[in-house]
Amino acid sequence: MRADEVGGRVPPEGLFAVGAISQYVGAAIAVGLFDDIDAPGVALLRVLGAAVIVIAIRRPWRRSWTKVELGWTAAFGIALAGMNLFFYLAIDELPLGNAVAFEFLGPIVVAAVGARSIRNASAVALAVAGVALLAEVQPEGSTRGVLFALAAGAAWAAYIVLGHRVARSGISVDGLGLGMLVGAAAISIVGAGDLGPAFDKPGLLLLALSTGLFSNAIPYAIDQVVLQRIDQYRFALLQAMLPVSATLIGAIALSQTPTGGEVVG
Repeated sequence: MRADEVGGRVPPEGLFAVGAISQYVGAAIAVGLFDDIDAPGVALLRVLGAAVIVIAIRRPWRRSWTKVELGWTAAFGIALAGMNLFFYLAIDELPLGNAVAFEFLGPIVVAAVGARSIRNASAVALAVAGVALLAEVQPEGSTRGVLFALAAGAAWAAYIVLGHRVARSGISVDGLGLGMLVGAAAISIVGAGDLGPAFDKPGLLLLALSTGLFSNAIPYAIDQVVLQRIDQYRFALLQAMLPVSATLIGAIALSQTPTGGEVVG
């Protein structure tokens, strides 16, 4: 059975859950890298590693590209890379809970825009409440960190909207690989100078690139499959599953035991 046939049989929520778990396995790996490589460098290696993997598998040069398709793909890739970069910058200056709370304003706004019924609006409200509990918002951190987190949220909203367009245009995963390559080039302006330690230690470089497999290549490819099947507003609401997967992976891989409030969230 082909992968797309399997994807067609699994509910979109189930597929998204698999991607969410993979994403935070990559985050658990990245936690140990910040002592050796600054956040922009890790973000660059994450996006670049994922781009190389997806391009090698999909070989997007075999298809014909129009200028419009290339334009949307580039915009999507820059939004994706910016989302990764700004989030890493935010958690370098803010407690993780604060950063998550501010960043989630992006997908929540997209979900709220599509909440055209009482049922949908109630689901958005529950998602907001759950994310707030999971984030454990605290009055700590720098103004710069808050701005980075808000920028990550804006990029996240753009990723959802642009990713939906790429998925529905037929470009799909081909666009993901090429887009991430463009995004890596865009953030290399701030990340390239931080790569020295990675090239001095091959094992460190391999770990940094592996975050691209787990945090980008697998979950974002799944996103493209999911976005072909549901609208961008429902997809935005599914993002509320990410703090759940983050809490589970944090407890298992990093021994970060959730509080009672986080379990309720």
